Amino acid sequence: MSENAPRGNGRNKIIALACTLVVIGMVTLVGFSLPLYRAFCEATGFGGTTRRVAADTVSASSRTIIVRFNADVAPGLPWRFGPSQEQVTVHLGEPTQISYWAENRSDETLVAHATYNVTPELAGTYFNKIQCFCFDEERLKPHERVEMPVIFYVDPAILQDKDIGNLPTLTLSYTFFKSAVAAAPKDLDRFGATLVSAPSLKGDPERGEHVFAGKCATCHALDHNKLGPKLGGLAGRRAGSVTDFDYSSALKHSGIIWQGASLDRWLADPRSDVPDVRMPANVPDPQARADVIAYLLGQPG
Repeated sequence: MSENAPRGNGRNKIIALACTLVVIGMVTLVGFSLPLYRAFCEATGFGGTTRRVAADTVSASSRTIIVRFNADVAPGLPWRFGPSQEQVTVHLGEPTQISYWAENRSDETLVAHATYNVTPELAGTYFNKIQCFCFDEERLKPHERVEMPVIFYVDPAILQDKDIGNLPTLTLSYTFFKSAVAAAPKDLDRFGATLVSAPSLKGDPERGEHVFAGKCATCHALDHNKLGPKLGGLAGRRAGSVTDFDYSSALKHSGIIWQGASLDRWLADPRSDVPDVRMPANVPDPQARADVIAYLLGQPG
């Protein structure tokens, strides 16, 4: 027994060391899997991911293709985001510049990142981006709006791909997500941001209570739902978040956080602020809006 014990202990140490190395390897893999996966997708076009290139290295073709543009904002990010043009027709191999716009509707500076892909997915390897806001973590200050350029070209080699068939219409899609931890974000105002004006008039809550009674109380109350949702505890609340009220899909997915500036835009013209919402009324007078906003933001939930 005494002669076998050292060999058994040696085997146990080897097994323990092997297990430790496996755990370290798995932790390392998890830490690098997302960056590695993104790099792999950019290099290969896997899953419709567009390719990142330093410059256009192909010759332009006489053939053209239609490129459409799509934009979404993930829950938790109070931004508005969209393409500045619905679609363009481009020559294969020819660099083309388009733009998307983003607006921070909140009262705080936020950092976000954009994911992206092209459909049909097989075309991702032929869609090359020279410049794009999606390459970095992006920071946008409160109530700023910015136009963000994208420069791309579609490789004429797409014509030789038998799996794609006839030259399709391509759709470039982005989704912005709030970044929980941002490493060295870039400021979007490098593109020339403009400030979306917040209300500058000082509101009087007592006058605002009278405005509310005359213009809002038919459809709203502070402590219960009527034709519209209850409005107590409105400050900092996400639009469309009262659980027992049936909101329009447009308002639910608007990303609005109710604060002074967002309420001012909303009350001035709800259907212009968020198309397809159901709210028919507005408060056109700026001072009346400031008063009712001061009243509403002071009401507890």
